[in-house]
Amino acid sequence: QVQLVESGGGLAQPGGSLRLSCTASGRLLDIVNVGWFRQCPGKQRELVAQISTFGVTKYGDSVKGRFAISQDYPKKTVYLQMNNLKLEDTAVYYCNSGGDWGHPGNYWGHGTQVTVSS
Repeated sequence: QVQLVESGGGLAQPGGSLRLSCTASGRLLDIVNVGWFRQCPGKQRELVAQISTFGVTKYGDSVKGRFAISQDYPKKTVYLQMNNLKLEDTAVYYCNSGGDWGHPGNYWGHGTQVTVSS
């Protein structure tokens, strides 16, 4: 079992920045390909960014060049730095682990709300 705890969501203005954190605990073999997915109102959940154990990263097309995922492996914490936020980034952001590359796994956090509004 893996537990994922997110923090750092909130309200930002367009063009602003936020940083999300996801701290994992539990079975190390399942803490792989940790990523962030988001669900915008009325849309399906989509990949935002993912990072492998070796630090390889993958981003959704809509956030490339604006968001950056990183990890502190000893702390089992993954960060999502979100810059130049847009209105359409408003969503609930979920931390995820255990999936194949580019896909979600079975372990989800509870989600953190990010709202971009002027």
